[in-house]
Amino acid sequence: MKIAPIKTPLVAKKLFPNYIWDVSTKNKELYLTFDDGPTPEITTWTLETLKAYNAKATFFCIGSNIEKYPAIFRDILSQGHLIGNHTQHHVKGWKTKTKDYLIDIDKAQSIIDQQIKTLNTSHDKLFRPPYGQIKPQQGKKLIELGYKIIMWDVLSFDWEQDISEEKCLENVISKAKKGSIIVFHDSVKASKNMKYTLPKVLEVFSKKGFEFKTLDV
Repeated sequence: MKIAPIKTPLVAKKLFPNYIWDVSTKNKELYLTFDDGPTPEITTWTLETLKAYNAKATFFCIGSNIEKYPAIFRDILSQGHLIGNHTQHHVKGWKTKTKDYLIDIDKAQSIIDQQIKTLNTSHDKLFRPPYGQIKPQQGKKLIELGYKIIMWDVLSFDWEQDISEEKCLENVISKAKKGSIIVFHDSVKASKNMKYTLPKVLEVFSKKGFEFKTLDV
């Protein structure tokens, strides 16, 4: 059941101005993001689909999944996509003590940094809280540690089992605009809706002259 709006209200963005909700641009640019991977059943397919449209994206990865599937993680990087931290164990910020939350994030970041080092590359520390749950104190500490907290402008709701593939597509097509940060999930749970929606989103917006970029913000 949906507990958040498809399109993030302006009031939410104003309440938390230190978080990144969208990208200010006059260009036809969209920012696709994928949470919860890497996942063998869907991440490789996602990479192939993006490649077909010369699209780049940002993947918010779970540390424990990187440990399980390091080769897929390296594929994400080698194909020119960005990586973000999505905690080590997909923990809920609202239900986790700040100290424990930071420890979990740091564990994931250490794994990310180790993998990035093997490819002789580097990038900013990006973080997206699982479920969008993050306490103000947690956010403040992460920003002090040099993280950029990436939220979103449009939720596809691809993980929701009670919405149709067509509705998932409509969520994105009807709400995305220049500079929108759009949330998908490269997870098994979301794969049915995502496999239907992602190619069509890429096709529709490509025909309109949009580019799909990484969050170099």
